[in-house]
Amino acid sequence: MTATAGDPSPDAATAETGDEPLVQVRGLRMDFPVKSGLLRRTTGHVQAVAGVDLDIHRGETVGLVGESGCGKSTLGRLLVRLLDPTEGSIRFDGLDLAAAEGKQLKQIRRDVQMIFQDPFSSLDPRAPVGDSIAEGLRIHGIGDRKAQTRQVGEMLELVGLRQDHARRFPHEFSGGQRQRIGIARALILRPRFVVADEPVSALDVSVQAQVLNLLRELQQQLDLTVLFIAHNLAVVEHISDRVAVMYLGEVAEIAERITLYRDPKHPYTQALLSAIPIADPSLRRKRIVLQGDVPSPLNPPSGCRFHPRCPIAAPGVCDASDPELRVVDGEDRSSSTAHQASCHLRAGDHQHLDPS
Repeated sequence: MTATAGDPSPDAATAETGDEPLVQVRGLRMDFPVKSGLLRRTTGHVQAVAGVDLDIHRGETVGLVGESGCGKSTLGRLLVRLLDPTEGSIRFDGLDLAAAEGKQLKQIRRDVQMIFQDPFSSLDPRAPVGDSIAEGLRIHGIGDRKAQTRQVGEMLELVGLRQDHARRFPHEFSGGQRQRIGIARALILRPRFVVADEPVSALDVSVQAQVLNLLRELQQQLDLTVLFIAHNLAVVEHISDRVAVMYLGEVAEIAERITLYRDPKHPYTQALLSAIPIADPSLRRKRIVLQGDVPSPLNPPSGCRFHPRCPIAAPGVCDASDPELRVVDGEDRSSSTAHQASCHLRAGDHQHLDPS
């Protein structure tokens, strides 16, 4: 299963230059052992990420969407090496992140940071937020205490807070303010690549818009490359240049944002988009309701992982082999950013079924 991200857009012009992607993922897999019995023997493995290839170009924002439990957050944690992959490679600016250890890994971590979903649990409740933000500077030995205090104040102002907020504790802030603090902590080292793991899912709608606009502004100001993880497709549409859709550990479809939302090819993507509410009450969208539950990653179905719930699944075809992510008809097959979908029946053009 392969996916390639990185789309030419006004905010991601470097994707058109032919330069090497900043982040290159190949065959990435993450299995979590399942243990049982008194001796805690391994009785199976949960396939959280099942062979993902992903290219993310410099200066772009790639959105990653899918239902809960599809492996989005696990993939994000793999890309910042909070988890060690079962197999596969992760290259950051030409360096093998998956194999990096010791000083090399510490150096890479200056350029690779993460914004967590829950800003409250990711902050030390016993420490002033200024100390939490400055922790990265202390670990990497950047500047003396006076310089660190100045950098923390500048970063707080950059994310829309005041310098004196550095002396306050996490419980003294609202949810939106805490998320701004989490963003400040991730950006204090001036990283080049940031994984944002559902950074607005716990916030009110009005606050979500403020944080999303802040992230967009900071991405442009600091020339950041961002992997934005979310389950809300409306949020992803607002911030992303390119969007990848995950299902049960695999990438089902990937395309430039406008293309994906206007012309989705994979039946899973079509079902997700059909659930987005329309603000105009006079308009109606045909709702695609998927039958059954998401299969267990402990025992995924044979063939296409989506076929047990797919409204167009063909017996003997979809359950026989796992489809590859292929460039859809009409796209430039030589482009690394072409629209791709993983469907035996060429999703989006079902009147011309071609199991081969």
